[in-house]
Amino acid sequence: MPIVVNLDVMLAKRKMKSKDLAEIINITTANLSILKSGKAKAIRFSTLEAICNALDCQPSDILEYVEENE
Repeated sequence: MPIVVNLDVMLAKRKMKSKDLAEIINITTANLSILKSGKAKAIRFSTLEAICNALDCQPSDILEYVEENE
């Protein structure tokens, strides 16, 4: 998939656990896990905003486009 989710990287940089982030942004740990694994089909802007606010980062720190080789 050409969109890579770097949420684990930001969590490590901020020394925060997934469980703590899920509580702060008010989503289930299961939904956060789906997002972290890159298996999510979509993300709401409000969720992305909450993640960026909690981790003090930009959306580009979380989501990255990587071109696939054909």
